[in-house]
Amino acid sequence: MNRLKILLADDHKMFSEGLRSLLEDDHELFSVEDGQALVDIVDRIDPDIIIVDISMPVLNGFDAVRKLKKKGCAAKIIFLTMHADADLVAEALRCGASGYVLKQSVGEELITAISQVMEGKVYLPPRDKVVDGSVEKHRSHSLKLTPRQTEVLRLIAQGHTMKEIAALLGISTRTAESHKYEMMEALGIGTTAELVQYAMKLGLIST
Repeated sequence: MNRLKILLADDHKMFSEGLRSLLEDDHELFSVEDGQALVDIVDRIDPDIIIVDISMPVLNGFDAVRKLKKKGCAAKIIFLTMHADADLVAEALRCGASGYVLKQSVGEELITAISQVMEGKVYLPPRDKVVDGSVEKHRSHSLKLTPRQTEVLRLIAQGHTMKEIAALLGISTRTAESHKYEMMEALGIGTTAELVQYAMKLGLIST
């Protein structure tokens, strides 16, 4: 494979450093830590491949890739994520991705994915590693969100901090945080990343 120009977009520095050690001997690497920085830097770098996480600050990976595609970005897109969810794999493909690799499988699998997408193929994880999200989606839809909770969830999914959300909605930071944790408790989830995933399933992130 020819030496490629690869742009990594992931807010976990230790993970990005691990990817760098895996790829830098054979390719030219660049990295950013949020979705908006990814959108802003692409024209200057003109990468061959973009490896992007879904859950990132400021702008999540899906929305960042949609913006890049609207700008006419020709780079091959590989989502590299912890989410082994068939719904999210489908959403990645709708965004224009050519590959979807699970972080727990990173290594030779990512090398294979890079090689395949550069050949014009699509790389997806093995079926036995991907969970059908329909059961969780039905459970999630049983939660009836208030209009205010819906707005808070939408802004969380767009990468805003709780302080920014409070300012945008004209409420206190404590009230915004209360809405967030009430939703998390009702859904039985423990991380903001899972809350963003829920927002994606509800279609609250703009396309």
